[in-house]
Amino acid sequence: MGSDQRSKACQHKTCCGVRSGHLPAVALVSERRRRNGAGLILSTTDLEIVRRGYARQVTALLGARNERLEAAFAAVPRERFLGSDPWYIVKRAQGFVRLPANDPVYVYQDVLIALDEERGINNGSPSLHASMLDALAPKLGDTVAHIGAGTGYYSAILAELVGATGRVVAVEFDHNLAQQAHSHLADRPNVEVITGDGGDWPREDVEGVYVNFAVERPAEPWIDRLKMGGRLVFPLGVASPAKPNGARFAQGVALRVEKASGLHPASIISPVSFIFAEGAAGTPDPGLVQAFKDGGVELVRSLAWHQEVDPARCWHVGAGWALCYGGVAQGLGPEGSAR
Repeated sequence: MGSDQRSKACQHKTCCGVRSGHLPAVALVSERRRRNGAGLILSTTDLEIVRRGYARQVTALLGARNERLEAAFAAVPRERFLGSDPWYIVKRAQGFVRLPANDPVYVYQDVLIALDEERGINNGSPSLHASMLDALAPKLGDTVAHIGAGTGYYSAILAELVGATGRVVAVEFDHNLAQQAHSHLADRPNVEVITGDGGDWPREDVEGVYVNFAVERPAEPWIDRLKMGGRLVFPLGVASPAKPNGARFAQGVALRVEKASGLHPASIISPVSFIFAEGAAGTPDPGLVQAFKDGGVELVRSLAWHQEVDPARCWHVGAGWALCYGGVAQGLGPEGSAR
């Protein structure tokens, strides 16, 4: 990646407004290492201390403590999912910065870590994912489809949240990333890794759909395969022009949708910046650009799905779907127009 690309850290796979900085637990262990020798490899116990501090930090901004989510972050070793190439973190002012070594203690910060610099694919902001997973609210025994699983780190956290009686179907479009996820998650019997197009999954009824790339409209299975009361969390944004390598990015918002019998309740989680979808999920929605320009997305309260709506009561009306401020829906035509 050229230096001009490295400086555009906000165009990579997760929220631009990451909250970075060394954690107290990291500082504590670093001081111990200075006393005992800079080359000392941390013990398993030391790393567990660091992970617990990191988990507390990245879940601290949720507003109320989520002990199950904190425990899930504390249980999963992030370094296992980062590969053997030199590790780079993303710093807004400097772009990608190479870490001094592939030392696990460095990765327990609220930072993005590059998985593929040239394509802008990262192990995303832990605090952003904490807020999105908190909104998804997976329960023990749930089946959750993780769309855009990357190398599997957040799939592993989902596996902790659904427990031994639940299932995670981790879908990744990129063959190389999917192979890594399969290897990293092989010891988790409640996770199935699929190499496939995220726009075609899930293929069974699920309690949750967790999407880790931006789209201009939700894919059909993300709504159709949700059980009543199930939750969908996905980034909505307008695709940027493609880079020379074909990669696209989008700035927008993370949305939470709950399956209901009429309009589906919806709410904004936070502003985000994600890599844009590849494959079928990348279907364009031409009217979305103007909707974001006009503003007001924070007022969205419901998603209409193949239902007729009053455009005056909606933030955006697309082909077969709409994001609305509220009201009663009755049926959308195939092109989003009233029948």
